[in-house]
Amino acid sequence: MALRHDIRRGALLMLGATALFTIMSAMIKDIAESISFIEIMFFRSAFALPVIFVIVARGRQWGILRTRRFPSHLLRAFTGTMAQGCSFFALTVLPLAEQTALTYTTPLFVTLLSIPLLGEKVGIHRWSAVILGFVGIMVIALGQGAFQGGTWPERAVMIGMSVAVAQGVWSALTTLLVRNLSATESSTTIVLWQSLLMTGFTGVALPFFWTTPNAWELLILILVGLVGGVAQVMLTEAYASAQVSSLGPYSYTSILWSVGLGWLIWGDMPTIATILGAVLIVLSGLYILHRELVRGRMKRQGQ
Repeated sequence: MALRHDIRRGALLMLGATALFTIMSAMIKDIAESISFIEIMFFRSAFALPVIFVIVARGRQWGILRTRRFPSHLLRAFTGTMAQGCSFFALTVLPLAEQTALTYTTPLFVTLLSIPLLGEKVGIHRWSAVILGFVGIMVIALGQGAFQGGTWPERAVMIGMSVAVAQGVWSALTTLLVRNLSATESSTTIVLWQSLLMTGFTGVALPFFWTTPNAWELLILILVGLVGGVAQVMLTEAYASAQVSSLGPYSYTSILWSVGLGWLIWGDMPTIATILGAVLIVLSGLYILHRELVRGRMKRQGQ
């Protein structure tokens, strides 16, 4: 149990996972013009499995697949597949920095969905943070010309931004399902079932979207899965090492990685609107995190 209070270990793992996830996104964007995002999703899940099985074998956790909550795992894998599909599609039409910034909308939708799904009461503080986050989304959208109409590229930007925001909704649903599952299931069990089921979901659709990759593309596809698998394990270990609330701020370093990689690989420099919008979304997420800490402290004191 001591690991749950090892903030230094958790922070290092979170920073590493965040960097690897951003590198994975850059690799996806690099081949997205020639390889369908559905095919990329299949390789992402399928080649993450060897990494997870190595972790299971090292810990000799042979009964890790045993579960009494298969329907919940199935639903969680479905929402995860939808979130991943939205994220990968958005990478095909948006600059890396913009797509990354819009992934930060998940805490906003977690707050909103907790009202009907968990019966939570959201106060003025969290409502203000949610509104601030959506202002950030609008700032990025306006900066990208998403509402100017006209040519197909501008419409593509609007579609990409809409899908990127939809990814926040699906990720929020996934987060709430993981919270529910983690009450009875280990994090390794959740990750393993997620990868198995998502591989199955995308495998069913794969024949309709298959493009035979060349040697370079095949290497990138395999690396997407391996890097994503390592990042997923690191993220899981980070949350096992320290409280989620103490690690949240470190996850926002992905915007720095995405700006740097976008500039180095594609020469993309974020606009003032993108930077301002990202700052507003990050601030809203951090404030929601702060309010979660305050609410948790008040509940403990009430007991």
